[in-house]
Amino acid sequence: MADKKFTKDTVIGDVLKANPNAVKVIEKYFGQGCFTCPGMKMESISFGALMHNMDPEAIVKELNELEG
Repeated sequence: MADKKFTKDTVIGDVLKANPNAVKVIEKYFGQGCFTCPGMKMESISFGALMHNMDPEAIVKELNELEG
């Protein structure tokens, strides 16, 4: 799945399933609370970015640059 590309509509939980290395990016932008939040199974990167006042494109770019 190393060639899988994430978008701002990708669900946060799916990002973590697809690439365990994404943990550090999610934590950097959203903090530790994301991992215990039930919303991570249905909330997209863009929703999380909105809630944390972040740019979803910056997060997606960093996720897509991760090694799989």
